[in-house]
Amino acid sequence: MSVQAYALGMIETLGLPALVAAADAAAKAADVRVVTYEGVDAGIVTVYVIGDVSSVQAAVEAGSEAARRVGRLLHSHVIPRPDEQVPKMIRQLANPPSKEESPRAKTKAAAKKSDRDHQETAQPKDEGGELAP
Repeated sequence: MSVQAYALGMIETLGLPALVAAADAAAKAADVRVVTYEGVDAGIVTVYVIGDVSSVQAAVEAGSEAARRVGRLLHSHVIPRPDEQVPKMIRQLANPPSKEESPRAKTKAAAKKSDRDHQETAQPKDEGGELAP
């Protein structure tokens, strides 16, 4: 297994305002990129940042302090040089499969299209500017 040349930082807060403040402070404190965020039950949200190890450490520290000031910081952590499977997992969080790709969603979409097609053929059409009887 190979390792990445960058670090992954995570800041977990309770509530969105603290998360936004943490992400803003982290992005301004160092040369990092805010990749995505993830929300779970009860208002717990986590923001993910990447960059070189020292930049991510500085960004997570600044973001954690901002989260404490604005709301409630739950946890923060930096993973230097994460395994290649970790960024794949983060990319899946950032780009979840769309609902239309699921078989159930395809079935619902097909049913709606069939209903629309049936309604269009059942209604009389207006031709020549006059209403149909």
